[in-house]
Amino acid sequence: MTPSTDNNLTDAQNELYGWIKHYMKNFQHSPSIRQMMQAMGLKSPAPIQSRLKHLQEKGYISWQEGKARTMQLVDEIVDGVPIMGSVAAGGLIETFPDVQENLDISEVLKKKNVFALTVNGDSMIDACIADGDMVLMEPIKDEYSLKNGTIVSAMVPGLGTTLKYFCKRGGKIFLEAANPAYEPIELNLGEVVFQGKLLAVWRKI
Repeated sequence: MTPSTDNNLTDAQNELYGWIKHYMKNFQHSPSIRQMMQAMGLKSPAPIQSRLKHLQEKGYISWQEGKARTMQLVDEIVDGVPIMGSVAAGGLIETFPDVQENLDISEVLKKKNVFALTVNGDSMIDACIADGDMVLMEPIKDEYSLKNGTIVSAMVPGLGTTLKYFCKRGGKIFLEAANPAYEPIELNLGEVVFQGKLLAVWRKI
């Protein structure tokens, strides 16, 4: 199903969705709320946030409310979990906003907005997450509730996304590997966006 002409969307929702798809295709990252306001000719963020909420509820996008930069497109709505590109289990790699394929385990996992990432690298090998595995991620509703030791997919704007243990110490964020060969990634608060926390690992035998 192609959402751009879907009757489930209002004209305003269709207009915003079409603009977001065009923007992300051209720039390979999601727009800010301010950019969406300007594109739609709006002076308040409230209508944008409302439209984004409806787009998410209808399955067209995935995002953390209030954080436009975490937005992901889901171009096709099918029975499965959207696989949103790859995540580095090593350093940092670029992620892609479009769904590549769908992992059909919808009867097993019913959590809302669950998405999957393909693991690249071996930095989480001691957590039994290997290169080529699929990690199923649950969106993080409140990053301040994250507990140390949670495995997260974390996006560092301008650098990419990585799968690591979350750890917060002394006002700093540390993304720690489960492999002694990799050094922790140290970041200041506000330098990282948490896309999801680990729900399950899917491995093809």
